[in-house]
Amino acid sequence: MYSLETFTKADLYQCSVALRNFEYRSQTMEDTANRIVRYLYNNFRDPHTDQQELALVRFFKTHPFRDLNRRLQREAQAVVPGQYISPATTCLMLVATIGDEPHWNVRQESRRHQAIPLIDQDFVQKAPMISQLIQQFGLKISTVVATNPALITENPHRTFNVFYIQNALNSPYIPAQKEFVAPYRLKSVVGFGGMLPSNELFAVILFSKKMVKFEIANNFRLLSAYVRVAIESFQGRDILLSEILRR
Repeated sequence: MYSLETFTKADLYQCSVALRNFEYRSQTMEDTANRIVRYLYNNFRDPHTDQQELALVRFFKTHPFRDLNRRLQREAQAVVPGQYISPATTCLMLVATIGDEPHWNVRQESRRHQAIPLIDQDFVQKAPMISQLIQQFGLKISTVVATNPALITENPHRTFNVFYIQNALNSPYIPAQKEFVAPYRLKSVVGFGGMLPSNELFAVILFSKKMVKFEIANNFRLLSAYVRVAIESFQGRDILLSEILRR
C-alpha cells in the first residue's frame, strides 16, 4: 500500500515494477490499462483510516478518428455536434477507468469522455484541463492536433512528464466543479504519461482526495516510463478488449 502524503522512493520502485509487469497475460492495451488503473486506485490508501485516497483514475491515449469504430466515432461527434471531424483528427480516447461511482468503472458509460476529438487549437484551448495536460507534458498544442504525428517528436527531450494541479477546488483547469470536484472533495489532480513509439500520447490521470505536494507529484514522472513499456507492444487492433478498432 502507498500514500499520496509520503510515496517514498521505495514505494516508487515497488509501484513501478508492478505497473511494468501488467503487460504479461494481457491480450490488449485496455486489459493492461485496466490493471494499471485498478492497481493505483486500490493501493493508494490513507495510512490512518485505510480509506482510498483516489476518487477516480483514468487512462487515455490519442488515436486517429478514422481508426475508431463507428460507436466511438459517434461518441466523438457528440462532443462537437454539427461540426465536421476530419478522418485524420486526433482523438483523446478513454482506454480504462475506475472510481468511487459504479458508472465510473465502465468505459462505455463515460459521458463525453470516451473519445474527445481535438479538432483544432481553438477547441483544445477551450478545454482547459486537456490544454494544461498537453502543455505540462512539454508539448505544443499545435503538434498534438496536427494531422502529421511525426511533428510530435520535435522535442525528444520531453518524452515523459507530469500534469499537476495542486488545488483542484476552484481551479480554472478542472471542469465540473459543482458536479465533481466539490461533492467528491477532490484536493489535487496528478497525471503522468508521455509518447508511445507510434507518436501517440498516453496519460494516466489521478483525481485525489488528498492534497498532493509538488515533490510527491513529480515522482510520478518515473512511472511513465514503466507504463509505456507495459503498453507499447499493443498496436492496431490490440487496443480495446470489447471493441475492435478499425485499421
